Amino acid sequence: MQAYQILHGATIDGLQAIEYPVRDLGLGEVRIRVHAVALNYRDLMVAAGNYLVSVDDPIIPCSDGAGEVLAVGPGVTRVQVGDRVAGSFFPFWHEGGPTPAKIRNGLGGDIDGMLAEEVVLHEDALAIVPAGLSFIEAATMPCAAVTAWNAIFVSGNHVKPGDTVLLLGTGGVSILGLKLARAAGLRTIVTSSSDDKLARARELGAHHTINYTTIPEWQDEVLHLTHGVGAQVVLEVGGQGTVNRSVAAVAMGGTVAVIGGVSGFGGEVNPATLLASAKRLVGVHVGSRAMLEDVMRFADASGVKPVIDRVFPFGQAQDAYRYLASGAHFGKVVIDVTKAA
Repeated sequence: MQAYQILHGATIDGLQAIEYPVRDLGLGEVRIRVHAVALNYRDLMVAAGNYLVSVDDPIIPCSDGAGEVLAVGPGVTRVQVGDRVAGSFFPFWHEGGPTPAKIRNGLGGDIDGMLAEEVVLHEDALAIVPAGLSFIEAATMPCAAVTAWNAIFVSGNHVKPGDTVLLLGTGGVSILGLKLARAAGLRTIVTSSSDDKLARARELGAHHTINYTTIPEWQDEVLHLTHGVGAQVVLEVGGQGTVNRSVAAVAMGGTVAVIGGVSGFGGEVNPATLLASAKRLVGVHVGSRAMLEDVMRFADASGVKPVIDRVFPFGQAQDAYRYLASGAHFGKVVIDVTKAA
């Protein structure tokens, strides 16, 4: 079968197609015919060599993929041949809170991921895809949708309809977060440097939008839009360049969910700012298989569909990476593994 491999730090040019051997299935293992793979900013970090973990050997990249069960190994009971499945970002984090043991490996980070025609995963790392989601839609769920779900509904300190969620940027996590929040009856504010992207966010139901280029003190605008209260949850993707503004924009008792660091991971947050208003700064590192199952069920029941910006054929994986790196996308960039070119 064909797969892609990359060495941490080899850059996008180092993403190479290879022939990969098909091996026998062990106890509890499942062979999956991959139909679609979705890209995340994390995949660019692996290519650049600045991801949180690294390995010395090339790996099959990408955490997010969905496909069909081709074969099951001895002892498999959770899935059967023909099932439509998605792989969980952390194969060992099945439910509950994170622990070092549960997050010891992440698909496409320090172990082989999903960018291949076929992959083998343990049955416990798989979630059944609901009938209402296509393979391409389901492929966006394991990282972006789970991260948004965890940030808003699990780590977000019991948000309720009418509460406000502030979403920084218009990448995959933020746009999925916008759609999930809207479906749950939450009010939404979206920031971007692009008026065109902000217009699209309003078309998707954003209650308010802020161009952070024309309004650099955007935290003040958030307070204005919320009548001085602030947002109950902030999806913080910027890192050191935005985290203090996010803390200023969050409501008393609210949560800043740190889900990325586009501008880096340095900088300082004054603890007194958190203490004085009982604000919470929470690191959200994707989530569990149970969260993946929950968010897919919610999306299926509520009719939430991820925004797919562009779909590339399998043979153009490098082009897909470069398009994501350009920042021109709105929503998710997906690779259709069933299409060679």
